[in-house]
Amino acid sequence: MDEFLFGLEVFAKNIKLLKSLKGQRVALLGHPASVNESLISSAVIVQELADNYGFTLNALFGPQHGFYGEKQDNMVESDDFTDSSTGLMTFSLYGKTRRLTPKMIESFDTILIDLQDVGVRVYTFLTTLCYLLEDLSDYKNKTIIVLDRPNPTGRAVDGLTLQEGWESFVGITSIPMQHGLTLAEFAMWYKNEKKLEVNLSIIPMKGYIPENITDAWPDSRVWVQPSPNMPGLYTVRPYAGTVILEGTTISEARGTTRPLSMLGHPDVEWESVLTWLKEKAPEAIQGCLLRKVFFQPTFHKFANRLTPGFEIITEGRFYNSLTFKPYLLIASILKAIRQNHPKLKLWTDPPYEYEYQNKPVDVITGGKFFREWVESENSSVKELDLKIKNDTNLWKKKTKEYYLY
Repeated sequence: MDEFLFGLEVFAKNIKLLKSLKGQRVALLGHPASVNESLISSAVIVQELADNYGFTLNALFGPQHGFYGEKQDNMVESDDFTDSSTGLMTFSLYGKTRRLTPKMIESFDTILIDLQDVGVRVYTFLTTLCYLLEDLSDYKNKTIIVLDRPNPTGRAVDGLTLQEGWESFVGITSIPMQHGLTLAEFAMWYKNEKKLEVNLSIIPMKGYIPENITDAWPDSRVWVQPSPNMPGLYTVRPYAGTVILEGTTISEARGTTRPLSMLGHPDVEWESVLTWLKEKAPEAIQGCLLRKVFFQPTFHKFANRLTPGFEIITEGRFYNSLTFKPYLLIASILKAIRQNHPKLKLWTDPPYEYEYQNKPVDVITGGKFFREWVESENSSVKELDLKIKNDTNLWKKKTKEYYLY
């Protein structure tokens, strides 16, 4: 593999661009994973570049979970604050507002976006990016520069497309659950799709190979968790499916050391679920291993209660990126639970991510189809698999022209 560089590192070497920023007020949108190869924060790097090239790092911005990634759960907001290490005003884009305010916009001429994404629609850094593109579309004197980072699942695309009218903070527009683009590629697509007149510049990575799953997240780089419940690639890989569990009574293992890669419920007969999957949905359990486990969350669902379930192993010889379908896997598990436990309360009630009327699972999956499919006695896994393939194939054709790598 050729030399690999994050967009941040390419930016730091671009002398012409850095000189063009002279005299400007620059802001940075980042989080704990905004680091270079040596794990130095992009805030430190940009501050040093500012001193050397005559621009000012004037403000920091943080997405959901906070600039330091300290907020644990959904709808736990961050306040604006003055960062003690840099002395900079740090604005929250997940607090009293999730949009840019006039005060925020006034603080910069150019904003750098250096966010590690995971390629899933409901991971809200994607929505924050799109809000910035929208909010700055009327400001001809403002510029957005996206410092690109890897999509750790490469070009994998999975899940149903969000239905029109179901847009939310966890569903910015009609795209599949797992979109297969880097953040910069998505920014270009969204700008053109929505016909936004915004000054958008892209700093691509160097040496990124998304088609090769072993290089989709380069071996040379340490994974730094961008949010509290995304601790490793073993969580990233099943996330396009396990995130759906947030809209159910099934624990997604928050409150454990393996969040979003385990699932469980004390009242489910998991052996019966596994038997159903092997008989009715063998295509849904490919590319991974379902390992029977017990866990005891310290908080969240079933706190301090011994909980049986599965761990989804997506590492080593048990993982095949070409056959693993996280969305279909979780859909099939939920269907198996419904078939084996018809009286179990499966769906949680609102609110979820500032949506107070619709069921959380509908908000997450982008419509009622998913939940109704699970509940229907006549629907099949093959039917859902076909619909997913139709949705994802259409999306791939629509976005291929935006591939940078």
